[in-house]
Amino acid sequence: MSEPGRPSPDALLRHAAQEGRGTLKIFLGAAPGVGKTYEMLSDGAGRLREGVDTVIGVVETHGRAETEAMTRGYETVARRSVPYEGRTLHEMDIDAILERAPRLVLVDELAHTNAPGSRHPKRYQDVEELLAAGIHVYSTLNIQHIESLNDVVASFTRVRVRETVPDSILETAEIEVVDIPPDELIERLKAGKVYLPQEATRALSHFFSKSNLSALRELALRRAAQAVDAQMLDHVRAMGLGGTWAGSERVVVAISEMPGADNLVRAAKRLADALHAPWTAVFIETPRTQGFGKEQHRRLAVAINLATQLGGQIATVPATSVTEGLKTFLDEARATHLIVGKSHRSRWFELRHGSVVDRLVRETPAVAVHVLPLDAEPSPRPGRVTRARALWGKPSGYVWASLMVTAVTGAGIALFHILNLGNVALLYLLPVMVAASLFGVRTGLFAGLASSLAYNFFFLPPTGTLTISNPENVVSVFVLLGVAVATSQLTSRVRAQADLAASSARVNAALAGFLRQLTVLSGREDVQRAICIEIARLFGRSVVFLAPAGGHGLSVEAASDPTYRLDTMDLAAAGWSFDTRAATGKGSDTLAASEWLFQPLVAGDHALGVLGLSDAGAGDPVRPDQLPLLANLVDQAALVLERFRLESEMRDVDVIRTRDKLRGALLSSVSHDLRTPLTSVMAAAAALDHGATPELIATIKSEAARLNRFVSNLLDMARVEAGALNLKIEAIDLSDAVTGAAHDARGALQGHDLRLQVPPDLPLVRADPQLLHHCLLNLLDNAGRYGDPGTPIVIEGTHRFGTICLAVLDEGPGLPPGREQEVFETFRRFEGSDRVVGGTGLGLAIVKAFAEAMGITVEAANREEGGARFGLTFPSNLVVRAAAPESI
Repeated sequence: MSEPGRPSPDALLRHAAQEGRGTLKIFLGAAPGVGKTYEMLSDGAGRLREGVDTVIGVVETHGRAETEAMTRGYETVARRSVPYEGRTLHEMDIDAILERAPRLVLVDELAHTNAPGSRHPKRYQDVEELLAAGIHVYSTLNIQHIESLNDVVASFTRVRVRETVPDSILETAEIEVVDIPPDELIERLKAGKVYLPQEATRALSHFFSKSNLSALRELALRRAAQAVDAQMLDHVRAMGLGGTWAGSERVVVAISEMPGADNLVRAAKRLADALHAPWTAVFIETPRTQGFGKEQHRRLAVAINLATQLGGQIATVPATSVTEGLKTFLDEARATHLIVGKSHRSRWFELRHGSVVDRLVRETPAVAVHVLPLDAEPSPRPGRVTRARALWGKPSGYVWASLMVTAVTGAGIALFHILNLGNVALLYLLPVMVAASLFGVRTGLFAGLASSLAYNFFFLPPTGTLTISNPENVVSVFVLLGVAVATSQLTSRVRAQADLAASSARVNAALAGFLRQLTVLSGREDVQRAICIEIARLFGRSVVFLAPAGGHGLSVEAASDPTYRLDTMDLAAAGWSFDTRAATGKGSDTLAASEWLFQPLVAGDHALGVLGLSDAGAGDPVRPDQLPLLANLVDQAALVLERFRLESEMRDVDVIRTRDKLRGALLSSVSHDLRTPLTSVMAAAAALDHGATPELIATIKSEAARLNRFVSNLLDMARVEAGALNLKIEAIDLSDAVTGAAHDARGALQGHDLRLQVPPDLPLVRADPQLLHHCLLNLLDNAGRYGDPGTPIVIEGTHRFGTICLAVLDEGPGLPPGREQEVFETFRRFEGSDRVVGGTGLGLAIVKAFAEAMGITVEAANREEGGARFGLTFPSNLVVRAAAPESI
């Protein structure tokens, strides 16, 4: 945390990240029809009158005359047309807006889902790109489209909205709530100003009931207030301003190891719900934390887990005292309410140690302090003796302190002839500081007392007695004792702070090392194995990772120890943890008979798996004080696994998107390119009624062959897309392969002189004869269709440096420079080049797919003398026998 009065580095970084970006203003409404679009257009019109370059990117008027009238006077960027399932959709043209580069653009319906094939699947992602380009955006949004409120809205409207935007969109946006009373909105609905009359009647009986509208209105106002409050706090932190800034309520509950801490957490949850405020459970880690026993750690862990289950945030703050730690956290969180517990302490205890509650009430006047009584401190147990011994230190510490005092005394006696009494007194500070640093404050006090007695006995006259003859020396003894006490206290405090810092550093190092170990791995299985191994190393326990197994429950995906054992009870506990997303097993409140403690890995709304820990010695799977560290590690592991899940979903989406694109292109190809030969065949067949002529028969044959070629290409591409190619590799003579292909392609090469320049002594190559034949046929067909009429077509074969190349050369306009390899893409036909003559655009894509399946490289290039060159290169591993390379 940053110091009070000092700007927060995180807040400054967030502000710096906004430099150069456009600003987003969201007109937020409780429901359709409240006037969001109208208000956005009205606000935009004001900016337009002020001289701000403002355009409309997309505005949905829904046929409302008032809204359509408001769009007049604006420049509107034309939308782009997107064909989809036989109809045309109109989407915002983000490229046109970026090229136009206005100062402000109006974009309606932020949660809209774009048509398939768009650059971004969601409109809010288009808006993010506009903001990144420095363009300001006005947009509209209904409260039910916010992701975190989606289930809340569905709980009372019985309608789950599919189009949502992440809450992060609201973090930096300026929000204006467009609000009208529910009765007025219902009147607008009845008047047909929102929906058509038949739709309005149905809406009134379902979504637009008064109770629903009132609840949605409250959600909109509350969510806007939360967003404004978060932005205000971020600005306050960035400026380093002090104060509570109580624009909204913020609740903090102080939890501890005392009995009844869980009741404080429940009280904080009730108060936060009543105030509709966020809340945080904070534990102040002081030096006395190191002396906690097992039961105290358990109570603390119970309070932390309860706060997590109830939806509160968790914070652990290291500090030298509870009061200072709480004051620092309250200042940082700008809390308005603090809930603390007051335990039953004796008067003598409060006189010695003071009251934390009293100090907080006095020193935090801007915070409302709620004090709840805690359960009475349990009666003394045998563990109290152990704790008392820990406070007094180990006997070995007192022995070492005595030895150090003895050594200093000996050194003082040896050097007394050159040192005065004051210097000898200073020597006794050394054992005090060392004892306090190494063994604690009470051992340091013992060293101080021993030092003062030794100084009196050996150096103050009369020596050999504890009597002091000179009154001035009495002052020296007491000063030495006081300095020893103060030094031991300070040294012990520094040691405690160092121990806290070291403990915090160890935890941070463990978290950083764990995350670093996971992020360098690229496979999901490797990450799961690393999670088990790293957590087993940190906790010294056996660790397993379980994940869903295709609808058949959970199965073990990785384990730190291959000898792990899970019985029926353990698997039941793991399944329950996965289903309920709560800890189960040993050490929890559910299925505690299991020998394993299971923690679910949850990211967002998805449960990704379950992590199980077990102690081979039948002890607790995790010490209570290690539960917060385990929770952090589990959260980090879940985030890494969520990345793999999202990447898998994106791959699936890309496959579906590509498949849809291919389907659309195929329909377009069939409707345009196959219609031409069908028309010719039908016309020729109709003319047969008047007698067959050689020309008609030739037309039918050629067009039927053309159709057959198109259908063959479609079937071949379907085989490629389905991965159904069955290769039959064998040795092939390229001279025979070229001759056979040239014979079968003679119809496509009419009007061209085919020249075969394939040396008969070329080595045999390994390939699938049928696939290679298809490749050569498509290359010759491509050259015959796109080469200039009357020009020759050449097939040449060369053998150089152990590789063989077959090339088909034509004499035509060639390919667009720099885009030669794009010709192999599915359905790719270049405008303004030799690649626009009729065809499906599948031939060359099939050539590339078949060639790569056989290990052959295919490439396209322009010839220096004009025309295009398509080559098939057989690497040396496909050459059957070596031949003397051709000289260059």
